Amino acid sequence: MSAVGKLFAGAAVAGAVLLGGCELGPKTTQQTGFRGTGMDQIVDPDHVVKLAAIPAPPYATPDDSGPRAGQTYQNVKVLGNVSTERFNHLMASINQWVAPPEQGCNYCHNPENMASDEKYTKIVARRMLQMTLNINGKWSSHVKNTGVTCYTCHRGNAVPTYKWAIAEGTPDPDTILRNKHGQNSPNASVGFASLPYDPFATYLAGKAQIRVAASSEYPSKDHVVSIKDAEKTYGLMMHMSSALGVNCTYCHNSQSFRSWTISRPQRVTAYYGIRMVRDVNADYITPLASVFPAYRKGPHGDPYKVNCQTCHQGQSKPLGGVSMLAANPALKPPPTRVVAAEGGAAGKAVPALMANPQAMTRRP
Repeated sequence: MSAVGKLFAGAAVAGAVLLGGCELGPKTTQQTGFRGTGMDQIVDPDHVVKLAAIPAPPYATPDDSGPRAGQTYQNVKVLGNVSTERFNHLMASINQWVAPPEQGCNYCHNPENMASDEKYTKIVARRMLQMTLNINGKWSSHVKNTGVTCYTCHRGNAVPTYKWAIAEGTPDPDTILRNKHGQNSPNASVGFASLPYDPFATYLAGKAQIRVAASSEYPSKDHVVSIKDAEKTYGLMMHMSSALGVNCTYCHNSQSFRSWTISRPQRVTAYYGIRMVRDVNADYITPLASVFPAYRKGPHGDPYKVNCQTCHQGQSKPLGGVSMLAANPALKPPPTRVVAAEGGAAGKAVPALMANPQAMTRRP
């Protein structure tokens, strides 16, 4: 083979290797904003997550008349004011959503004494019911009228498939050898990028502000973001993009990723979603550390927690936006509104945009 032939052959091999990481085939594109802003959703039909099958209720939902569950059963600390029949219906549904088929009610209960709290799974389930009620009430700013049930996360599994715990440390953190400082290892949690693969401990368990772009081109003591912090923020954004199966412009306007007034309304929903996840992890899951057995914890002994993927699982709306609350009304409390607590521009912009979402996506 001539030198030119070898050159072309080498280029062909290199091209094949480079294209091996691309998603080939036709794409569908939907323009979601003004032309010139790059606000398009580009979808590869071959990689779209299929809608999950939603289980039918175990039987028709009973009305809320008759004696209360707290009157019929002992040790009912949650939903005691729901009718006994509706309470029983919810327990049968939870059997479908969470309990392993071979165990059923016995997964949480001692069949000889159903009121007993001796099994840790019952203590956890009680707290998860409180969490679900909290999400459907306090966090209607994120879940809207669709709401959530146990099935939204569990999908028939005793433990949700998508969860996280504090990432395992390096073999010898006191040396620079083999110490990657939590990055430069392609990881599924950040879309197989080399970005820091544990942004969750900082942003979904902690309350660090998610900041990259400043409001001014000049340095300011009020906005100091290190490259390391910026990379961690990008890691979280990569996770959100993968978890929802969308592009960055599903929420942001590429003309200004920072600006709220030209973003899409979905950005406000995501804003509250991040704070909802923080609330769930901090108030409902982390306090159960002493309850969970060791095999239900991460390498550092913290319980497995939730992130965006736990509910969304590759879809912009969990379960394709189908609500299961109509068949399970016991899980829907009266809604309460959450007021944005974060300072800065976001803290001022979000409440106003929630009241007037039409103000978003306008030209600056």
